[in-house]
Amino acid sequence: MADKARVRIEAARYLQFFEDHGARVVEADFLQPAETLLDLYGEDIRARAFVTYDPDFGEAMLRPDFTVPVVQMHMAGGAEPARYVYMGEVFRAQEESKHRASEYFQVGYEVFDRAAPIEADAEVFALLKEVLEPLNLRAATGDMGLLLAAVRGLGTTDRRKAALLRHIWRPRRFRALLDRFAGRAPLPEGRDALLAMAEPMSKKTSQIGLRSRAEIAERIDALREDAAAAPISAQEVELLDDLLGLRETTANVLEHLRDIAVDMPAIAQAVDRLEMRAEALTRRGVDVDTLDFEGSYGRTSMEYYDGFVFGFYAEARPDLPPVATGGRYDALTRVLGNQNGEARDIPAVGGVIRPELTLELTGEAGQ
Repeated sequence: MADKARVRIEAARYLQFFEDHGARVVEADFLQPAETLLDLYGEDIRARAFVTYDPDFGEAMLRPDFTVPVVQMHMAGGAEPARYVYMGEVFRAQEESKHRASEYFQVGYEVFDRAAPIEADAEVFALLKEVLEPLNLRAATGDMGLLLAAVRGLGTTDRRKAALLRHIWRPRRFRALLDRFAGRAPLPEGRDALLAMAEPMSKKTSQIGLRSRAEIAERIDALREDAAAAPISAQEVELLDDLLGLRETTANVLEHLRDIAVDMPAIAQAVDRLEMRAEALTRRGVDVDTLDFEGSYGRTSMEYYDGFVFGFYAEARPDLPPVATGGRYDALTRVLGNQNGEARDIPAVGGVIRPELTLELTGEAGQ
């Protein structure tokens, strides 16, 4: 484990880099209101966070990341455009990956820019690439906007599309739902028997749980509607699988995406944005002819990413997590901007570096 004092010095070096590029230094409280995070992510966040309770503050979590509090701060009255940099510890429970640290440092850079979001994507990526250049890392990119657009454009019910969108960041659950909605997998056990009942609510059984009888009846009606819906077409599933399976350079993937867009026009605008981003990256000196693009990249990240996503990896150290990650999260600003009854949002993108990993790669962790 890297020495904390050394990590803090390394973090301060990165913070100074972004401050020199026009970012304002901000801080965030260690304790964050649990209600906000639960509203954003549902109860799933509890498995990834450390939860506590204060008689005055209420239920709280040790901050699992900085993005949410920085967005809240900006939406409460930040100037536009705005650039912020921060550093400090984040805390994430690691029940399934005990070899990973539950507490670690981050240095982050966030850009809020309504006028030039594509240029902001390129700016954040290029600056992280520049400051990490001595480590000779592999960069991987993706675009959650492509997959979100593809799902929204499917020829199926709104309810099914909403379910798929909700589970995009859970690949196994997403695949299970897609297979079922396409008629490739059977209904969950017991559902056939339930739907075969003429009046399931008429059976005299004890009621358990918090749902009212009206809510249960509404759910049964929804299940019947879903069972009666036509399956998602084999062509659409094939196109979606093709999109998810893409692994190419950014320059080469555009031609393939144009081919997919002919049969899946819902992604056309997202493809246009990817092309404009490639041009913006080129203007900032990034070689898109060698920049990796993965159709599924970003699906296991924090759930607020809804556009460009990226990460930097040490290929010689596959045991290490990404040294840096980031992406676009426009929808998050919309959600947090509406919390006080105001309809406010702004395009936003950011990235974080883990300084203890950069020390590990340079052999200075214990010095």
